[in-house]
Amino acid sequence: MPTPGWSSRVTRQHKTYPCAALRHRFRNPLRRSIFQRMTASARSFLIACSLALSACSPLYVIQAGIEEAKILSRRRPITEVIADPATSAETRRKLTIVQQARDFAEHALDLDAGDSYTTYSWVDSDTLLLVVTASAKDRFRAHTWWFPIVGHVPYKGFFDFDDAFAEARRLEREDLDVQVRPSAAFSTLGWFNDPLLNTMLRYDDVSLANTVIHELLHNTIYIPSRISFNESFANFVGERGAIEFFCNRDGEDSARCVAARNAWADNLTYAAFLSGLVSELEALYGREDIDRATKLARRERIFAAARTRFTTDVEPRLLTRLFRGFATRPLNNATLIGTRLYYDRLAVFEAVYRHYGQDFRNALAAILRAARARPEDPYAAVVQLMSRPAVQEPGR
Repeated sequence: MPTPGWSSRVTRQHKTYPCAALRHRFRNPLRRSIFQRMTASARSFLIACSLALSACSPLYVIQAGIEEAKILSRRRPITEVIADPATSAETRRKLTIVQQARDFAEHALDLDAGDSYTTYSWVDSDTLLLVVTASAKDRFRAHTWWFPIVGHVPYKGFFDFDDAFAEARRLEREDLDVQVRPSAAFSTLGWFNDPLLNTMLRYDDVSLANTVIHELLHNTIYIPSRISFNESFANFVGERGAIEFFCNRDGEDSARCVAARNAWADNLTYAAFLSGLVSELEALYGREDIDRATKLARRERIFAAARTRFTTDVEPRLLTRLFRGFATRPLNNATLIGTRLYYDRLAVFEAVYRHYGQDFRNALAAILRAARARPEDPYAAVVQLMSRPAVQEPGR
């Protein structure tokens, strides 16, 4: 997960709803069919809670364990599903793409695939869990939860939807901005052999390959408490990896190659827009000559202007439908914090890619090495790569 902004493509569709509205939507299963995976939002708690009851309540741990056990118990080898005569031709085709994208990530990009995405599992609902994020209203200060291994994370996932809404209401009573969003999948960062879920087969071909590569990057590197770096880097690797996969395999003029290139171009366009909006809000929140009420009133004007600017200046430049719902989505600090995790400094990764002569594997290896060497500030380490000559990097 995706992934992440708001998008019409399933793997990038970060929808946000007020708690009451979201609860109403889930009462009707026919209206739960187009929710996006936001895998990062779930990956913090399954493993973490199983390792330390001190981080989560016992009931939370039990519920998470039950849901994970269901998924793992339903796993079938993908090769077996493909060979099964009862498998539809479209499912067989999508599973073959998963196999090929996984092999590409492991062998061409040298990512740590382990046994992830070698099995297939069925889940009963398009929405596997709900994810809660929260922030102060007058500054970008995320409410965080702490878990072993992954550290502090600005989200918490719930398999029990009532528990998610209860948590959201509790945070709202603390006068925080709150976001509740659905997730169709999660990752365990390689601690278990993550299966491909049936919900992911709704993705188009480019999104499906992107998701596999994105998640295998998390298997390869995940820096505790550096969520923004982890997700933006994975977004870059998934998007650029999908380009390499389809353009090398299908040809530069192929439909999937063009689609993958257009998707990445739109990611960069959206990231630049989002960065500008966040900078404008940070300037407002940093002012000491106005009180909190004035800041909150003025931020609403900034939100309104951003929606207009997106519609008039950004949307006409988009090459895909990925982000075309932005102007109609709710905006607050919680939604922006959850969204920008995936788009923070994407241009830096792209600049490193170009610095390395558009050799994606070499640029990827360089970023991995730099981030591991300086986990306390991986972005600074990546920026430093452009101050010295590009060299051929060893593998991971």
